[in-house]
Amino acid sequence: MRILVAGATGVVGHPLVGALRARGHQVSALVREESRTRAPEADTIVVADALDREALLAAVSEARPEVVVHQMSALRVMFDNPPDAFTRTARLRTEGTANLIAAARAAGARRLVAQSISFASAPTGDPVVDEDAPLWVDAPDPGWAATVRAVADLEAQVLGASPELSGAVLRYGSLYGPGTSYARTGASAQWVLAGKVPLPEGGTGVTSFLHVEDAVGAAAAAVESEATGVFHITDDEPAPAAQWLPHYAQALEAPEPPTIPAASAPRLLGWFMAHQLTAAAGASNARAGKELGWKPLRPSWRHGLGEE
Repeated sequence: MRILVAGATGVVGHPLVGALRARGHQVSALVREESRTRAPEADTIVVADALDREALLAAVSEARPEVVVHQMSALRVMFDNPPDAFTRTARLRTEGTANLIAAARAAGARRLVAQSISFASAPTGDPVVDEDAPLWVDAPDPGWAATVRAVADLEAQVLGASPELSGAVLRYGSLYGPGTSYARTGASAQWVLAGKVPLPEGGTGVTSFLHVEDAVGAAAAAVESEATGVFHITDDEPAPAAQWLPHYAQALEAPEPPTIPAASAPRLLGWFMAHQLTAAAGASNARAGKELGWKPLRPSWRHGLGEE
């Protein structure tokens, strides 16, 4: 198949191009001009900014894809300029998605596969939720609420694009592995090594992790599938912070995370991290296994988190 990967310089998009080519597909990598030097080896490199509608229409038409894969975000600059990363990523999830759908339809594509996140669900009281749990679009933190609203907008656009453009949304878990924040050289690792990530009492917030290689495998499976809808793409072992954070610190040979009162967590860690460590729900991957035929090659974060 002819496939276009948008966001081809990202932590998932870059290896995905190679994985799809290895499976016999003809792959075009869509990159911005300033990211061209980081482009993966592809059958074709097409250059456009997804926020430039006319340039994107021309670039996608040139590639004539049958399937378009949306892996676009601006999270690469997260730790250099967090406000800009969140703002640009929200625009890519809303305006960029609309432009990409218009371009895919104009080029005659029949399928769209887009990345989302599995940790945006509203609190339900359940430690692990499936894809039917509502997204937390009215979260008390304005920044996180805006992020989740952009995610909801992306998902609605992809799933409602048109009968001729079937859509699949892949909600990735918290990514670990090469190039991620949880890699040994990543920002999360540096914070833990510096002893700056304490464990709120109880540590009951649940995280579902996902190795980059499994994100790539799931995207490839979705490209080749006819299944539509939303799918949690996570490992098999959702874990409370009380389990994964001390394990991660030990793998990094970092100090043991100090314990703090749960009530102090928002002030000391910020709202989002406090929520993740104390109240977030994990995500069940059962639907992806049943409908996409996908299972993680790394079923547990215990074998790899903090080791790469």
